[in-house]
Amino acid sequence: MAHTSQIIDSALGAVGHTPLVRLDRIAKQEGLQCNLLGKVEYTSAGGSVKDRIAKRMVEEAEREGKLIPGHSVVIEPTSGNTGIGLAMACAIKGYSVIITMPNKMSLEKEAALRALGAEVVRTPTEAAWDSPESHIGVANRLQREIPGGIILDQYRNVNNPLAHEYTTGPEIVEAVVSTPSTEAHPSSGKVDVLIAGAGTGGTITGISRAIKKKHNKDCIVVGVDPKGSILAYPDSLNEDGAGGQYIVEGIGYDFVPDVLSRDPADVNEWLKTSDEESFAAVRLLMRHEGLLVGGSSGSALSGALRWLRSDKGRAIAQTKGANIVVVLPDGIRNYMSKPWFLKMALEAEPSPLAHRIADVLKTSKSDVQTNVDGLADGIASRTSAPDLENRPDAGDEVSK
Repeated sequence: MAHTSQIIDSALGAVGHTPLVRLDRIAKQEGLQCNLLGKVEYTSAGGSVKDRIAKRMVEEAEREGKLIPGHSVVIEPTSGNTGIGLAMACAIKGYSVIITMPNKMSLEKEAALRALGAEVVRTPTEAAWDSPESHIGVANRLQREIPGGIILDQYRNVNNPLAHEYTTGPEIVEAVVSTPSTEAHPSSGKVDVLIAGAGTGGTITGISRAIKKKHNKDCIVVGVDPKGSILAYPDSLNEDGAGGQYIVEGIGYDFVPDVLSRDPADVNEWLKTSDEESFAAVRLLMRHEGLLVGGSSGSALSGALRWLRSDKGRAIAQTKGANIVVVLPDGIRNYMSKPWFLKMALEAEPSPLAHRIADVLKTSKSDVQTNVDGLADGIASRTSAPDLENRPDAGDEVSK
């Protein structure tokens, strides 16, 4: 599970091999008897679960002769994390990169992409996926008109789910199987439930196949989809909030990618989540487990807790030794300037200790609390660009 103790040839050798962490404090607070486990993907070299597919898509394209050193230009429409993984891989291998990304996506993602040498093109968040103005439409235009342009296409590329079937899934299984059952931590020795958000759908599809094919065919796989997206199945689940905007990044779409299996044999159940419950779950993970995760990790956890409280999940929730794995896709690095995070981090109810500090320092000029609005305005004034409106906040966030 751990990275090798030997010298690795490049950062690509540090992709994956992420820890499976007990979320015991949250489990105790929620009254769960099962083992609640988080697959913490922000420890991967590029900071997210998408490092895995970026590495595999690039290496397989090279193997197939689709990428030509000194000629090929990798172009990819993305919500950010796949782009960062591709930019990292291409920086190492020497390919030029163009990333197209909706305005909604965070400034930190764009900064990371540009730091890795990628060119970044922003597109309207509200553009439908099949519009020529969408991040997909713009990427297709660039691919047609730029010599050497190639779209690896995470939405259709079979190496997306295969990356998870061959790495993420087996890592989860290995961690569960190799951890002995003890009196303090009883274990079934199996992955009993897997819960993950869906964006392209490659993560949940690939991990499900790895577990069900070779480990536990009876594993229950639960997909989490934000309200406003249409990925959940059956389609009737998507009626509440249909067409609405959501703030959480990296999951959900207004079309069903080819790499997502909606076959109930692969993904047994689906849940819809709201921004509010997702960000509340982020706070739980930070404050109780010390995990600095991003918003989609909160979506996965909030979905997991809701499923474990449901009629279908309640029995498993109270089964000692049952192993429930939640995929936590990325970290907070990409969202530090987002209003939802600043408010959560800086506008929390003052603790008794904060009151005591304020009392001690009441004659001092030191501040116990930060003015979050002033901080957000300061970030905006330093990062705004005349040709891009509403940075770092996208238009669909302004009213939130």
